[in-house]
Amino acid sequence: MAQTETRPGGFGLVAWFKSSWRQNIIYFGFVAVFVFFAVTLHDKGFTDPVNLLNIFRQSAIIAVMAVAMTLVLASGEIDLSVGAVAGLASVTTALALASGGLVMGVAVGLMTGLTVGVINGFLSTRLAIPTFLTTLAMMGIATGAAMWISDTRAVPVLNQTYASFFGGGSPFGIPSLLLWMIVFGVLGHVTLRHTRFGRQVLSVGGNAVAARYSGVRTDRIKMGVMVISATTAAIAGMLYAGRLQSGRFQLGEGDELSVIAAAVLGGTSLFGGRGTVIGSIVGALMIGVINNGLILMNLEYSQQLIARGAIIILAVAVSQAGRKRD
Repeated sequence: MAQTETRPGGFGLVAWFKSSWRQNIIYFGFVAVFVFFAVTLHDKGFTDPVNLLNIFRQSAIIAVMAVAMTLVLASGEIDLSVGAVAGLASVTTALALASGGLVMGVAVGLMTGLTVGVINGFLSTRLAIPTFLTTLAMMGIATGAAMWISDTRAVPVLNQTYASFFGGGSPFGIPSLLLWMIVFGVLGHVTLRHTRFGRQVLSVGGNAVAARYSGVRTDRIKMGVMVISATTAAIAGMLYAGRLQSGRFQLGEGDELSVIAAAVLGGTSLFGGRGTVIGSIVGALMIGVINNGLILMNLEYSQQLIARGAIIILAVAVSQAGRKRD
């Protein structure tokens, strides 16, 4: 009788472990990567508090953009222009700060993202141009515009209040970039999981036709996520400008790949219908840990690119394979 009672419990424990592993694979993966670098680089200061804070700083801006990218991918769309929009917003913000002060600088930076988002959304919803093509074209337009208005030069940010608030300060000893990441993470998680808009985003990504017949205004949802993505990318550019105290068209270059990788690593589907904001943030932190660890290993830049790409591909493949079994 005792054996009969034990076996179901044992099978239940095994089933729970398998389910937990598949659902939380990104967290297990993050711990595994962190422990690997902590052990192999223990004599190079990897676990030093200063280095760990640097990882958070380096990952925070990617994490902020990954939050918005989670909504975009969960809706079945994609945004390849986020890196370029960040660079453009850093330049427009720096120029506006120099000519009109703090309020104008912040307003112009936000309007940059809002304008790009509306254009992307309009082209995708009204003209039925796939977001892949729309945002790919916008990536070139935003980069060209940033180069043009800045004359390819760095535009200094001299307003210390702005620099302190947008990425350069440390209130209460906590890097402001970390606080920005937490704020966006909480807002994104609540939006996706506990609001009508979030539920509609997931339904549109899961089956747009069914969502439309259920009364969901799919075009409005897609417009909304594109505006959120571009505006968040603009805020990321403003954070770059504040942290580095300058606006440059190169800022954000290539970030779209890291942002998408972070979201997919975290469990968001490229095909829509599934997304997790917390997972995307952990994915961004994992990429930051990998980047930092490879630098401390003194690999050449070319070797870092190869190793980073291989690790990310492996992590995504394991993550997606685990979820397909659910």
